[in-house]
Amino acid sequence: MKKNILIIGGSLRAKSFNKYLASNLIEIGKEKFNFEIFSDFNLLPHYNTDDHNQDNWPKTLLELEEKIKKADGVIFVTPEYNFSVPGYLKNCIDWISRLPNQPLDKKPVCIQSASLGPLGGARVQYHLRQILVFLNARVMNKNEIFVTFANQKFDENSGKLTDDITIDFIGKQLDAFYDFIDE
Repeated sequence: MKKNILIIGGSLRAKSFNKYLASNLIEIGKEKFNFEIFSDFNLLPHYNTDDHNQDNWPKTLLELEEKIKKADGVIFVTPEYNFSVPGYLKNCIDWISRLPNQPLDKKPVCIQSASLGPLGGARVQYHLRQILVFLNARVMNKNEIFVTFANQKFDENSGKLTDDITIDFIGKQLDAFYDFIDE
């Protein structure tokens, strides 16, 4: 039976390798998953506790909350900024963290990242894991996906992932995530 997965990620950049990575998951995992991608980070205002009012949550936040609740699992796909989590993603998570019925509580979560460098976004993944501990998300530890030297692995015009080894690794992670959801 196919599982429903919400991908939270990509980037604010139009031709982001992380956007490409997120969109390639749809093809790689089509046998086991139905995917939906959330990347409307610009629709969330900067989180400010002074503006936090449970009677007036941002519409985008409430829509995201419902998508998380309906999903069998969540995959974060994110670039690394300054060795850590991009501000727009941290802002999104800060908003999610204030919801009264925490949608990420015990939710199966998987993380992927892509970068131009040799670490593939390893530091962002570790920082994101720390943040997700606070939300009590159930983060899958293995298999990890760090797409290194991303400019060599995607077609720059179509965004299609062209590296067979990377496609195979992602397929294995998605297989493991399918089983992890039911644990």
